[in-house]
Amino acid sequence: MKVAVFSTKAYDRQFLEAANSPKQHDLVFFEPRLNQDTAILAAGFPAVCVFVHDQVDAPTLEMLASRGTRLIVLRCAGFNNVDLNTASKLGITVVRVPAYSPYGVAEHAVGLILSLNRKIHRAYNRVREGNFALDGLLGFNLNGRTVGIIGTGKIGLILGQIMKGFGCHLLAYDVYHNPEMEALGGKYVELPELFANSDIISLHCPLTPETHHLINAEAIEQMKPRMMLINTSRGALINTQDVIEGLKTGRVGSLGVDVYEQESELFFEDLSGEIIQDDVFQRLTTFPNVLITGHQAFFTEDALRNIAETTLNNISDIEQGRSCPNEIRPQPEVEPKILVK
Repeated sequence: MKVAVFSTKAYDRQFLEAANSPKQHDLVFFEPRLNQDTAILAAGFPAVCVFVHDQVDAPTLEMLASRGTRLIVLRCAGFNNVDLNTASKLGITVVRVPAYSPYGVAEHAVGLILSLNRKIHRAYNRVREGNFALDGLLGFNLNGRTVGIIGTGKIGLILGQIMKGFGCHLLAYDVYHNPEMEALGGKYVELPELFANSDIISLHCPLTPETHHLINAEAIEQMKPRMMLINTSRGALINTQDVIEGLKTGRVGSLGVDVYEQESELFFEDLSGEIIQDDVFQRLTTFPNVLITGHQAFFTEDALRNIAETTLNNISDIEQGRSCPNEIRPQPEVEPKILVK
């Protein structure tokens, strides 16, 4: 099948071409992101492959459909950037990669926790400058602390397993209780109780209308003073302005994020020679107790290999008329829930 691959970096091409070797799909790589303006590049392509920041909204889908596209292939798990209802109406199939790096993401979250707690990022810079003073680098033992995990799918469960190994107590929130989390000793509670008793809170739920700005001023007010907040899921789970206020008052003791609500204009690009115009993001970078990485939690060799192989398998399934286990269909409206990721 002829596939237009958008938002392509060198590493995407490397792993996709390797996975495609036995399948022989016709992959054509484009560096720009997909949106209404760049959709013309996909004219005549029956399939389009996209990533997290590609804009697959109704106008883009209509343009793609009018030029022959019948398959949207997501090389990621999240699909909040796709208008599934419009895709269905236009007869466009949507597939994704549901779980490609649960260990990588969970391990990255732990890396953020350790770095923030023991001030490793600050100590690194000090030592390079010949400053070996310990003032301002005081941390705490993870053993015996309480970790609140919001969203207990694969990633949340793995984080629980790792933190249990440190000797942490686990609180969990999810509409769907995971028996494996309970077997670890994780206790499911409602959000107010999790907020009030967690020393560290880590977010592992998808972005839905119900989870948008899940962490806001009201939630922060319920949290334990000086708690640590970690987000490796989706940026818009957090109201950044409210978290900034929490950092200023000390209610939020430290913040580690691999995602940001307005990251589509920043992440995956080298902007080191430019003036970043996002004042909210720039404010975040001024806090010594904030650690930001640029959506790299998934970025492991294992993940890129899994993404490429699953992506190519999805294309082959659709091309050959087989049922694809990773197809996404519009869901009927249901009572608001936080779904596992």
